[in-house]
Amino acid sequence: MSYQNVLTSTTNSITTITINRPDKLNALNSETIQELHDAFEAADADKDSKVIIITGSGEKAFVAGADISEFANYSVDEGGMLAAKGQKILFDFVENLSTPIIAAVNGFALGGGLELAMAAHFRVASENAKMGLPEVSLGVIPGYGGTQRLPQLIGKGRAMEMIMTARMIDAGTAWNYGLVNHVTSLEELLPFCNQIAGNITNNSMVAISAAIKAVNANYKDGVNGFETEIRQFANCFGTEDFKEGTTAFLAKRKADFPGE
Repeated sequence: MSYQNVLTSTTNSITTITINRPDKLNALNSETIQELHDAFEAADADKDSKVIIITGSGEKAFVAGADISEFANYSVDEGGMLAAKGQKILFDFVENLSTPIIAAVNGFALGGGLELAMAAHFRVASENAKMGLPEVSLGVIPGYGGTQRLPQLIGKGRAMEMIMTARMIDAGTAWNYGLVNHVTSLEELLPFCNQIAGNITNNSMVAISAAIKAVNANYKDGVNGFETEIRQFANCFGTEDFKEGTTAFLAKRKADFPGE
């Protein structure tokens, strides 16, 4: 499938999705959000794709934010619809996808860009990366989960400061805050993410999907994460991956997971 604003490629069971609007610093508009949804959905359905890396084109930006020109004149109702639709088709969709997603943050990740990176299962940044939620400088608050995921990742006090000041933090600070797992040079960013992705593909994708559900459950209101963990743990015992994993361990050989 081809897209206007998104590039996709799959190699060694790793799908790379690249937001390709370099003239707009990869800013998110409604068309790009829909295309990203479609690309993630296609990768998740592809049995040859076990890990997804999301990044931006060029060397300046992962995603510099939302395309403000698209919604500058929206009404209250239109603004509400914009946030709700975006959450449903992209940000919540990414967070709950059964395929692991790594955000390779190559430059500016601001507003919707940082919110997209935070929806991924974890993040790796290049040394030139700058991250922030500058929405209050425009007279609006962070949307697309920004006020929810940032405190979960770095704590309430630091999140409040970032949101209230609208200031950017650099990659080193993001690593210190726990917002990103690793910092690399720009040249090594994608190779490093591919190395991590390769390590992930050695394991049971069935079990990893169950682990994603269990971890996410802890952050959902009204859901008992421990109960979800028990249920997902139990379900694993009925899978071919569990049979292969335990058999391989006892036989002292490398597991060859069939997937389900």
